[in-house]
Amino acid sequence: MFLAPPSPAADRSLRHEDITTDFAVLGGGLSGLCAAIAAAREGLRVVLVQDRPVLGGNSSSEVRLWTLGATAHLANNNRWAREGGVIDEIVMENLWRNPEGNTLLWDTLLLEKVRAEPTLTLLLNTAVHAVAMDPAEPSRIASVEAFCPQNSTRYTVSAPWFCDATGDGIVGFLAGAAFRMGAESQDEFDEKFAPDAQYGELLGHSLYFYTKDTGRPVTYVPPAFALMDITQIPRWRGFNVREHGCKLWWIEYGGRLDTIHDTEAIKWELWKVVYGVWHHIKNSGQFPEAANLTLEWVGTIPGKRESRRFEGDYLLNQRDLIEQLEHPDVVSYGGWSIDLHPADGVYSPRKGCDQWHSRGVYQIPYRCLYSRNVDNLFLAGRIISVTHVAFGSTRVMGTGAHGGQAVGVAVAHLRRAGLRSARELLTPERLAALQTALLRRGQHLPRRARLADPADLARSATLSCSSEYALHVLPDDGPVMPLRFSTAQMLPLDAGPAPSVGLIVDVAAAASLTVELRTSDHPENHTPDLLLASRTIPLALGLGQSIALDFSDVVIDRPRYVFLCLLKNESVSVRTTNKRVTGLLSVRKWVNPDVSKLGEQTPPAARDIGVERFEFWTPERRPGGHNFALRLDPPLRAWPLAALRDGVSRPTDRPHAWVADASDPAPKLTLRWPAPVTISRVWLTFDADYDHPAETSLWGHPERVVPFRVRTWSLRDATGRELARETDGHLTRVEITLPAPLLTDRIELFLGPAHGDVPAALFDISVLAY
Repeated sequence: MFLAPPSPAADRSLRHEDITTDFAVLGGGLSGLCAAIAAAREGLRVVLVQDRPVLGGNSSSEVRLWTLGATAHLANNNRWAREGGVIDEIVMENLWRNPEGNTLLWDTLLLEKVRAEPTLTLLLNTAVHAVAMDPAEPSRIASVEAFCPQNSTRYTVSAPWFCDATGDGIVGFLAGAAFRMGAESQDEFDEKFAPDAQYGELLGHSLYFYTKDTGRPVTYVPPAFALMDITQIPRWRGFNVREHGCKLWWIEYGGRLDTIHDTEAIKWELWKVVYGVWHHIKNSGQFPEAANLTLEWVGTIPGKRESRRFEGDYLLNQRDLIEQLEHPDVVSYGGWSIDLHPADGVYSPRKGCDQWHSRGVYQIPYRCLYSRNVDNLFLAGRIISVTHVAFGSTRVMGTGAHGGQAVGVAVAHLRRAGLRSARELLTPERLAALQTALLRRGQHLPRRARLADPADLARSATLSCSSEYALHVLPDDGPVMPLRFSTAQMLPLDAGPAPSVGLIVDVAAAASLTVELRTSDHPENHTPDLLLASRTIPLALGLGQSIALDFSDVVIDRPRYVFLCLLKNESVSVRTTNKRVTGLLSVRKWVNPDVSKLGEQTPPAARDIGVERFEFWTPERRPGGHNFALRLDPPLRAWPLAALRDGVSRPTDRPHAWVADASDPAPKLTLRWPAPVTISRVWLTFDADYDHPAETSLWGHPERVVPFRVRTWSLRDATGRELARETDGHLTRVEITLPAPLLTDRIELFLGPAHGDVPAALFDISVLAY
């Protein structure tokens, strides 16, 4: 037994630890986590401070919101838009381990990723409560104070660089960083979608619940604080037994309150609603199928959407998103809709959200990721420098994580160069170096940057391969696709005359089929809004009819995707194939009631809100989404060996991949140098299907790995000695570090089969001496 005698006041202080590091990241949601991992992988000592017992923020098991970004559940025209780099590595590993979307397993994966970095120190259950500025440089943070109640320890974390990823921006607030809260006027940034006071200026919090079938009747007695009159919720008829968790995202409240200081009151109101909704489902008599259901889990902390937004050297606004404006300092991108919610939330008679999309993804500049008046403070997540309208899109976790990666790499560049202010990277040379480093790590920078790494030895090698894929015929071996929706095959065409196309159709009654050839306003967009040609084909009753479409009079201006559109016709079905190919997709003008009853974005006629009208053509998820069975003359040669050097590692205006011929039994890539070179690392980028949203929770996926990913590969030196291999590959990028530097004039990469009926594909190979 330990007996402590009364001690003087001087001895009753908390335990205190001083930590000095290169980079302090405050906030362990996905944006802070990715910033910390990215910086640690660049060689920095990093401290990650998280005020919760787990990582992941709103994606964690404490809140249970799925992680999404520009792909947006495939509900928009942003093809191959999933974020790359660290967040891609994490979500694809989660798909492999946890396709069911168990958030507890997601928690463990995030913890594992952080603990795997030897220079990264994690402080869980530790909340920042004070900031000390540098007395010699008042515009710089010197340290932060944090407290962990679990071990009763007070921490002082000192660093030359800080990142506020706390969601509410506590570090920036205490440091005096300029911020905004609420909506800007329409006039300030010419934002026609800016809301008025009646709609409200803040998005609220949400709190979710999960249900479970016990196999026997279960009674439910609601707590006294539960909402007893469900009709107080104007949209109460939308509740049902099938939807739970974040599918009920519209259980939202707090937009009329202070979403920081009133959070506990907001939580109680959300508890009132949740337990009242369950009372309605269990006890109203309207849902007999709920008899055996019980509440398995109810959130204890709300998922926050909006509070402070901090000012950088640039505020991203509605026009940047809708017009897809380009920025020389692009370091990230977004693509979720501008998604604003009425401030009254679940009690509003309005629909739960108003969503407006751009035609494609938009750039996020570096100037949005640091404070304009605190020199060493970076911003990540939902608090970056954007207006309220732009925030409606940038706030989602996939986008925040991608920006966090950019912050981590930027800090490494600043630290190595001995710079003192974040904006000192804004020179052409330094920006180019930062963008190159981001691309090297798998970051995608749309419309602007291509990887041209001077350190990459592959650029000086002579490349050769065993074969190249040419698309001539896709066999008729897939399901028949009725044209209940207008449906299109996306084809990556080169500049010059369009090919002739042959299709096979089944016709239930004599009809005329309209076929259109369309493309997009920009080569890297995938909204088929420009009509190139139209053909009307008379069809008689009968199965297996071949139709020939001659488009040789159409001249394509530059490499781009062209849409072969078969317009809706209830009497016609098109034959499809089971063959899938990297960068080849079919899409539908799908009438999705959650997005648009017309299959298109139609701005209101009564008010100009600054958005555009266009159609939604989206892919069907696997196992659907089959390509057309077709014949092309001349064949498409869109997958050449030269694609490995074009600096883009995903389909954009073309596939940007080398694909081996489908009949090649042993695809091989050879890199040969005129004289021996020293190799220490080799980086490979495979096709793990950037079009797959890979939602991290609740959604559930029928596959653990995408069919395009090469399952096995072997890397060998000039003597045939194996340097590395993989037998069950599932990640987009593989980084190979050799046990010792290798002096050689040749390496060979042997690709095995993919996980599906797909020819082997590779986006990029980089070879480094260090």
